[in-house]
Amino acid sequence: MLPIIRLYQRDIQQTVQLSIPIVVAQLGVVLMGVTDNLMIGRILGAVPLGAAGIANSVTFLIGSIGVGGLSIVSALVSQAYGKGQKEEINRLFRAGIQVAWLLGAVLGVISLLAAWQFEIFRQTPDVTRLARPVIVILTLSNVPLLFFIAVRQLCDGLSRPTVAMYITMSALVLNALLNYVLIKAMGLNGAAVGTLLSRLFMAVAIWFYIKRDVFFRPYLTAAAVLAPLRVLRAKILRLGLPGGFQFFFEIAAFSLAVIMIGWLGEPQLAAHQIAINMASTTYMMATGIAAAGSIRVGMAVGQRSRSAVQRAGTAAFLLVTAFMGLCCLLFLTANDWLVSLYIRDNAQVATIAAGLVIIAGFFQLSDGIQVVGLGTLRGIADVNVPTVITLFAYWGLALPLSYVLAFPLGMDVTGIWIGLSVGLTASALLLTVRFYKKLKRISLDEIKPEAVSGH
Repeated sequence: MLPIIRLYQRDIQQTVQLSIPIVVAQLGVVLMGVTDNLMIGRILGAVPLGAAGIANSVTFLIGSIGVGGLSIVSALVSQAYGKGQKEEINRLFRAGIQVAWLLGAVLGVISLLAAWQFEIFRQTPDVTRLARPVIVILTLSNVPLLFFIAVRQLCDGLSRPTVAMYITMSALVLNALLNYVLIKAMGLNGAAVGTLLSRLFMAVAIWFYIKRDVFFRPYLTAAAVLAPLRVLRAKILRLGLPGGFQFFFEIAAFSLAVIMIGWLGEPQLAAHQIAINMASTTYMMATGIAAAGSIRVGMAVGQRSRSAVQRAGTAAFLLVTAFMGLCCLLFLTANDWLVSLYIRDNAQVATIAAGLVIIAGFFQLSDGIQVVGLGTLRGIADVNVPTVITLFAYWGLALPLSYVLAFPLGMDVTGIWIGLSVGLTASALLLTVRFYKKLKRISLDEIKPEAVSGH
């Protein structure tokens, strides 16, 4: 066994135990999109597949602010859990749900405006016609999804992530069954309706579960209901929105890349959708490791142990590097077979996609490290500088380079993917350095929940 692995063996084991249910739950969410794309590609063909890709990109881009913003709640819950503050956990849970409803409403309006003015994305007429109603349906599905994520923060922060895992996997099966029926009956819109119904199931299921499970009762008592939640709502927004915009900047870069690829043609757009689906699957698994790292770092902060914070963060970095390394080998050696799972009757699309999967094999190493960097920094409540780092990496570096490589230099869709890879690598390096530098000088006493008496 390597010396560094032996040194962090216990922390890695604890991170694995916590991260596996989170990874499975995260994977279940993204696998809904994979299931949609597999069935759309095989049943409806390349153009609907491209339309589904850009519709998912637009709605997920806007919803990512809420998804990333709410993720701070599990870190805050884990800090309060480390201090034994049950009432604070109760209040964080309730405030998180209120923030989820607020973000669902505000972001929903923005998504509907994007559907109304879809022509600004300059896609082909067929893609525009097919994508617009899908965006509307997926926008509605983001509301129960945000509610589910808000409730899941309580489960994850209390180190009970298996709840969300079982519910998400059940919803994945439900989504596949609904797709089988609805795509044939309603075409592309049927896949979106299946996603909506599956997310409604997730929201209802997790709510009833935590209300009936005796483990959560001490954290759901009514004692703190009358205490004002305005301070905690403001804190979640203040700490969470930078995290949401970190997520947004990355997803926005990839979404804008989708739009640029759409300018190149429908075969490139369909090929990109296949390759990014695979990369998104491994990325969402890496976000599970990042969430576990954030939770363990938050607990160490609550216990006021700098060495425990360092061990928790390092274990997450080691784990994600090993996992993404294995995924890289898979992508490099089985790219043609992986693409064949999506499409078989279009050689042009398959050839382009197989080349992109090879590039994805390399850049996902950086993608995994950068998302763990964001998670560990979130655990020590460092959110503003990481937001600037992601803005620079994706919008100051990745997107301009992607455009130059793809269009002036004529590298087509390959150039866009190379540009994105450079941005991910820069983000990974800067965030990792930021965590270890911040750890040396931070005062753990400065990181604490807001006083509950504030108004």
